[in-house]
Amino acid sequence: MEKYDGRGGAVRPDDPWYDVSASGWGAPAGTGARPEPVEVPPQAVAPGGEGEAASAAEIYREVRASAAFQEVRGRYRRFVVPASALFLVWYLAYVVAATTAPALMARPVLGPVNVAMLAGLGQFASTFMLTWAYVRHARLRRDRLALDLRWETQQLTRGARG
Repeated sequence: MEKYDGRGGAVRPDDPWYDVSASGWGAPAGTGARPEPVEVPPQAVAPGGEGEAASAAEIYREVRASAAFQEVRGRYRRFVVPASALFLVWYLAYVVAATTAPALMARPVLGPVNVAMLAGLGQFASTFMLTWAYVRHARLRRDRLALDLRWETQQLTRGARG
C-alpha cells in the first residue's frame, strides 16, 4: 500500500524518514512555502590569530584542555568510578556466594524465601538505586556546567572551517 505526499511522490508508510506531523515545519501556515535560510554568524577567531578562522578540531582541542571541561570530567569520574567498582564488587560477591556457598544461599529466611532470592532481588534494587543516584548526581553536579560548555562550544564552532 502506498501513500502520496501531495507533491506527486509516493511515500511508503513504513518509511522511517517520513513524518506527517513534521511536514512543512517552519513554513508559514497554509502557504506550503519553505522556511527562510538562517544566517550563519561570523567566523570564529582562531586561537593563534585574529584574522583567520579556527578549525573545529582546534576549537575542540582548546575546549578539551579548558578548566571547565576538566571540571565536568572530574565530577563525572568521581561518581562513576567508585559507584561502578562498588556495584561490580557487590555483583561478584553475589555470584561467588551462589557458586561456592550453596548451603548459605539455600538457607530459608521467611517461608519459601531464601538468602539467594533476597540477594537476587537486592541486585535489582541496587541497579535501580544506582541509576537514580547517577541521574541525581548528573542533574545536581554536572548538567548545568556541561550545558554551558556545550553552548559555548557550539557558538565557537558555528562559523568554523572544516
